Amino acid sequence: MDLQGHLSKMKAEYADPIRYRLLVGQQSADLNALIGETLSIVFEGEIHCRHCGRATRKSYNQGYCFPCSQRLARCDMCIVRPERCHYHLGTCREPDWGEANCMRPHIVYLANSSGLKVGITRETQIPTRWIDQGATQALPIMRVNSRLQSGLVETALASHVSDKTDWRRMLKGTPRPLDLTVERDRLLEQCAAELSCMASRFGPGSISRIHGAEVRQFFYPVERFPDKVAALNLDKARSLQGRLLGAKGQYLIMDTGVLNVRKFGGYCVRISSKF
Repeated sequence: MDLQGHLSKMKAEYADPIRYRLLVGQQSADLNALIGETLSIVFEGEIHCRHCGRATRKSYNQGYCFPCSQRLARCDMCIVRPERCHYHLGTCREPDWGEANCMRPHIVYLANSSGLKVGITRETQIPTRWIDQGATQALPIMRVNSRLQSGLVETALASHVSDKTDWRRMLKGTPRPLDLTVERDRLLEQCAAELSCMASRFGPGSISRIHGAEVRQFFYPVERFPDKVAALNLDKARSLQGRLLGAKGQYLIMDTGVLNVRKFGGYCVRISSKF
Protein backbone atom coordinates (compact mmCIF):
# COMPACT_ATOMS: atom_id res chain seq x y z
CA MET A 1 0.00 0.00 0.00
CA ASP A 2 1.39 3.36 -1.05
CA LEU A 3 -0.80 6.47 -0.95
CA GLN A 4 0.29 10.02 -1.73
CA GLY A 5 -1.71 13.25 -1.66
CA HIS A 6 -3.71 15.43 0.69
CA LEU A 7 -5.01 13.76 3.82
CA SER A 8 -8.77 13.77 4.49
CA LYS A 9 -10.85 12.53 7.41
CA MET A 10 -11.41 8.79 7.31
CA LYS A 11 -14.58 7.45 5.78
CA ALA A 12 -16.45 5.23 8.22
CA GLU A 13 -19.14 2.69 7.42
CA TYR A 14 -21.43 1.30 10.09
CA ALA A 15 -20.66 -2.40 10.48
CA ASP A 16 -19.46 -4.81 13.17
CA PRO A 17 -16.77 -3.67 13.54
CA ILE A 18 -16.84 -0.20 11.94
CA ARG A 19 -15.20 -0.27 8.51
CA TYR A 20 -12.74 2.53 7.84
CA ARG A 21 -11.21 3.77 4.63
CA LEU A 22 -8.08 5.89 4.67
CA LEU A 23 -8.43 8.76 2.16
CA VAL A 24 -5.32 10.37 0.67
CA GLY A 25 -5.84 12.57 -2.37
CA GLN A 26 -7.82 10.59 -4.93
CA GLN A 27 -6.68 7.29 -3.44
CA SER A 28 -8.06 5.20 -0.62
CA ALA A 29 -7.27 2.03 1.27
CA ASP A 30 -9.18 -0.43 3.42
CA LEU A 31 -7.81 0.52 6.83
CA ASN A 32 -9.20 -2.54 8.61
CA ALA A 33 -7.12 -4.77 6.37
CA LEU A 34 -3.96 -2.90 7.43
CA ILE A 35 -4.33 -3.56 11.16
CA GLY A 36 -1.23 -5.36 12.36
CA GLU A 37 1.01 -3.89 9.66
CA THR A 38 3.68 -1.24 10.20
CA LEU A 39 2.79 2.11 8.65
CA SER A 40 5.05 4.93 7.55
CA ILE A 41 3.43 8.38 7.46
CA VAL A 42 5.56 11.15 5.96
CA PHE A 43 4.46 14.79 5.86
CA GLU A 44 5.88 16.22 2.64
CA GLY A 45 5.89 19.82 3.85
CA GLU A 46 2.87 21.20 1.96
CA ILE A 47 -0.53 22.15 3.36
CA HIS A 48 -3.42 23.23 1.18
CA CYS A 49 -6.76 24.67 2.27
CA ARG A 50 -9.59 22.15 2.08
CA HIS A 51 -11.89 24.84 0.68
CA CYS A 52 -9.96 27.07 -1.72
CA GLY A 53 -6.83 24.95 -2.31
CA ARG A 54 -4.51 27.82 -1.36
CA ALA A 55 -1.11 26.81 0.02
CA THR A 56 -0.83 27.74 3.69
CA ARG A 57 1.97 27.53 6.23
CA LYS A 58 -0.48 26.68 9.00
CA SER A 59 -3.81 24.89 9.10
CA TYR A 60 -6.78 26.47 10.90
CA ASN A 61 -10.00 24.77 12.02
CA GLN A 62 -8.80 21.36 10.87
CA GLY A 63 -7.81 22.10 7.32
CA TYR A 64 -8.45 25.71 6.27
CA CYS A 65 -6.21 28.65 5.43
CA PHE A 66 -6.50 31.78 7.58
CA PRO A 67 -8.65 33.82 5.12
CA CYS A 68 -11.13 30.95 4.79
CA SER A 69 -11.17 30.41 8.56
CA GLN A 70 -12.30 34.04 8.91
CA ARG A 71 -14.74 34.02 6.01
CA LEU A 72 -16.52 30.65 6.07
CA ALA A 73 -19.56 30.06 8.24
CA ARG A 74 -18.38 26.50 8.94
CA CYS A 75 -15.36 28.01 10.74
CA ASP A 76 -17.33 30.45 12.89
CA MET A 77 -17.43 30.12 16.69
CA CYS A 78 -21.09 29.09 16.54
CA ILE A 79 -20.07 25.77 15.00
CA VAL A 80 -18.57 24.69 18.33
CA ARG A 81 -21.01 26.82 20.35
CA PRO A 82 -24.33 26.28 18.50
CA GLU A 83 -26.29 28.20 21.13
CA ARG A 84 -24.52 31.27 19.69
CA CYS A 85 -25.90 30.75 16.18
CA HIS A 86 -26.68 34.20 14.80
CA TYR A 87 -28.34 33.33 11.51
CA HIS A 88 -31.63 34.83 12.76
CA LEU A 89 -29.83 38.15 13.36
CA GLY A 90 -28.83 38.40 9.70
CA THR A 91 -25.11 38.24 10.50
CA CYS A 92 -24.27 34.74 9.23
CA ARG A 93 -21.02 34.76 7.23
CA GLU A 94 -22.64 32.65 4.49
CA PRO A 95 -26.44 32.80 4.63
CA ASP A 96 -26.87 30.15 1.92
CA TRP A 97 -24.59 27.75 3.80
CA GLY A 98 -26.38 28.52 7.03
CA GLU A 99 -29.74 27.84 5.40
CA ALA A 100 -28.53 24.50 4.07
CA ASN A 101 -26.74 23.34 7.23
CA CYS A 102 -28.02 25.17 10.29
CA MET A 103 -31.65 25.84 9.48
CA ARG A 104 -32.32 22.12 9.21
CA PRO A 105 -33.61 19.49 11.66
CA HIS A 106 -31.09 18.54 14.33
CA ILE A 107 -30.98 15.72 16.81
CA VAL A 108 -29.98 16.03 20.46
CA TYR A 109 -28.51 12.75 21.66
CA LEU A 110 -26.84 10.95 24.52
CA ALA A 111 -23.69 8.97 23.84
CA ASN A 112 -21.17 6.88 25.70
CA SER A 113 -17.68 7.56 24.39
CA SER A 114 -15.44 8.36 27.35
CA GLY A 115 -18.51 8.23 29.59
CA LEU A 116 -21.96 9.79 29.35
CA LYS A 117 -22.24 12.94 27.22
CA VAL A 118 -24.86 15.00 25.46
CA GLY A 119 -24.35 16.15 21.87
CA ILE A 120 -26.07 17.45 18.75
CA THR A 121 -25.92 16.67 15.06
CA ARG A 122 -27.85 17.19 11.88
CA GLU A 123 -30.32 14.37 11.39
CA THR A 124 -28.56 13.46 8.13
CA GLN A 125 -25.26 12.90 10.00
CA ILE A 126 -26.50 9.90 11.97
CA PRO A 127 -24.65 7.61 12.66
CA THR A 128 -21.50 9.24 11.23
CA ARG A 129 -21.29 11.81 14.02
CA TRP A 130 -21.38 9.12 16.69
CA ILE A 131 -18.67 7.07 14.98
CA ASP A 132 -16.44 10.15 14.54
CA GLN A 133 -16.66 10.72 18.29
CA GLY A 134 -15.74 7.13 19.09
CA ALA A 135 -19.07 6.43 20.79
CA THR A 136 -19.80 2.84 21.78
CA GLN A 137 -23.48 3.63 22.50
CA ALA A 138 -25.79 6.40 21.32
CA LEU A 139 -29.45 7.30 21.71
CA PRO A 140 -31.31 10.18 19.99
CA ILE A 141 -33.55 11.86 22.56
CA MET A 142 -34.92 15.08 21.01
CA ARG A 143 -35.61 16.53 17.58
CA VAL A 144 -35.49 20.28 16.92
CA ASN A 145 -35.87 22.50 13.87
CA SER A 146 -32.54 24.34 13.83
CA ARG A 147 -28.97 24.35 15.07
CA LEU A 148 -29.69 27.23 17.45
CA GLN A 149 -32.46 25.27 19.12
CA SER A 150 -30.25 22.18 19.40
CA GLY A 151 -27.54 24.27 21.05
CA LEU A 152 -29.96 25.71 23.59
CA VAL A 153 -31.29 22.26 24.48
CA GLU A 154 -27.74 20.90 24.72
CA THR A 155 -26.74 23.75 27.03
CA ALA A 156 -29.67 23.02 29.33
CA LEU A 157 -28.79 19.31 29.52
CA ALA A 158 -25.06 20.08 29.88
CA SER A 159 -25.71 21.60 33.29
CA HIS A 160 -26.29 18.00 34.45
CA VAL A 161 -24.00 15.94 32.19
CA SER A 162 -20.83 16.52 30.16
CA ASP A 163 -21.02 17.81 26.60
CA LYS A 164 -17.43 16.85 25.75
CA THR A 165 -15.50 13.68 25.01
CA ASP A 166 -12.28 12.98 26.87
CA TRP A 167 -10.37 11.76 23.82
CA ARG A 168 -7.55 10.21 25.82
CA ARG A 169 -9.95 8.20 27.92
CA MET A 170 -11.93 7.26 24.79
CA LEU A 171 -8.77 5.83 23.21
CA LYS A 172 -7.77 3.78 26.25
CA GLY A 173 -10.52 1.23 25.84
CA THR A 174 -14.24 0.51 25.81
CA PRO A 175 -16.20 2.38 28.49
CA ARG A 176 -18.55 0.63 30.88
CA PRO A 177 -21.98 0.13 29.22
CA LEU A 178 -24.67 2.57 30.34
CA ASP A 179 -28.45 2.40 30.37
CA LEU A 180 -29.00 5.41 28.14
CA THR A 181 -32.79 5.19 28.39
CA VAL A 182 -32.58 5.61 32.17
CA GLU A 183 -30.13 8.51 31.75
CA ARG A 184 -32.44 10.11 29.17
CA ASP A 185 -35.46 9.96 31.47
CA ARG A 186 -33.44 11.39 34.36
CA LEU A 187 -32.10 14.31 32.33
CA LEU A 188 -35.40 15.20 30.69
CA GLU A 189 -37.08 15.22 34.08
CA GLN A 190 -34.38 17.49 35.52
CA CYS A 191 -34.67 19.91 32.58
CA ALA A 192 -38.44 19.70 32.05
CA ALA A 193 -39.17 23.31 33.00
CA GLU A 194 -36.41 24.76 30.79
CA LEU A 195 -37.40 22.59 27.83
CA SER A 196 -41.04 23.58 28.20
CA CYS A 197 -40.08 27.27 28.10
CA MET A 198 -38.02 26.69 24.94
CA ALA A 199 -40.90 24.88 23.24
CA SER A 200 -43.19 27.80 24.05
CA ARG A 201 -40.62 30.30 22.77
CA PHE A 202 -40.12 28.64 19.38
CA GLY A 203 -43.66 27.38 18.82
CA PRO A 204 -45.49 24.06 18.43
CA GLY A 205 -43.42 21.19 16.98
CA SER A 206 -40.13 23.08 17.16
CA ILE A 207 -38.72 21.02 20.03
CA SER A 208 -40.00 17.52 20.64
CA ARG A 209 -39.00 14.35 22.44
CA ILE A 210 -38.18 11.30 20.34
CA HIS A 211 -40.20 8.27 21.38
CA GLY A 212 -39.36 4.66 20.59
CA ALA A 213 -35.72 5.20 19.62
CA GLU A 214 -33.38 2.30 20.31
CA VAL A 215 -29.86 2.50 21.66
CA ARG A 216 -27.28 2.02 18.90
CA GLN A 217 -24.06 0.16 19.65
CA PHE A 218 -20.70 0.55 17.92
CA PHE A 219 -17.68 -1.73 17.84
CA TYR A 220 -14.32 -0.55 16.55
CA PRO A 221 -11.53 -2.42 14.77
CA VAL A 222 -8.93 -2.30 17.53
CA GLU A 223 -6.46 -5.09 18.12
CA ARG A 224 -5.20 -3.52 21.32
CA PHE A 225 -5.76 -0.22 23.13
CA PRO A 226 -2.71 1.72 24.37
CA ASP A 227 -1.88 1.82 28.07
CA LYS A 228 -0.73 5.41 27.66
CA VAL A 229 -2.16 7.72 25.01
CA ALA A 230 0.47 9.88 23.30
CA ALA A 231 -0.59 12.23 20.50
CA LEU A 232 1.42 12.13 17.26
CA ASN A 233 1.92 15.49 15.55
CA LEU A 234 2.91 15.94 11.90
CA ASP A 235 4.00 19.53 12.60
CA LYS A 236 6.62 18.32 15.06
CA ALA A 237 7.67 14.99 13.57
CA ARG A 238 7.32 14.91 9.82
CA SER A 239 8.00 11.20 9.63
CA LEU A 240 6.01 8.76 11.76
CA GLN A 241 6.21 5.00 11.95
CA GLY A 242 4.40 2.42 13.99
CA ARG A 243 2.45 -0.78 14.00
CA LEU A 244 -1.23 -0.08 13.34
CA LEU A 245 -3.30 -1.37 16.25
CA GLY A 246 -6.67 -0.07 15.08
CA ALA A 247 -8.91 2.94 14.60
CA LYS A 248 -11.52 4.64 16.75
CA GLY A 249 -13.29 7.92 16.14
CA GLN A 250 -11.01 9.74 13.69
CA TYR A 251 -7.83 8.42 15.31
CA LEU A 252 -5.27 5.96 14.04
CA ILE A 253 -4.03 3.92 17.00
CA MET A 254 -0.42 2.81 16.59
CA ASP A 255 2.06 1.31 19.01
CA THR A 256 4.01 4.59 18.89
CA GLY A 257 1.03 6.89 19.59
CA VAL A 258 -2.29 8.07 18.16
CA LEU A 259 -2.85 10.33 15.17
CA ASN A 260 -5.93 12.54 14.83
CA VAL A 261 -6.46 12.20 11.08
CA ARG A 262 -9.09 14.93 10.90
CA LYS A 263 -6.78 17.47 12.56
CA PHE A 264 -4.30 17.19 9.69
CA GLY A 265 -6.76 17.53 6.81
CA GLY A 266 -5.10 19.20 3.82
CA TYR A 267 -1.59 18.02 4.74
CA CYS A 268 0.27 16.47 1.82
CA VAL A 269 1.44 13.06 3.02
CA ARG A 270 2.79 9.76 1.83
CA ILE A 271 1.47 6.70 3.67
CA SER A 272 2.90 3.28 3.00
CA SER A 273 2.81 -0.12 4.61
CA LYS A 274 5.91 -1.44 2.83
CA PHE A 275 9.11 0.53 3.13
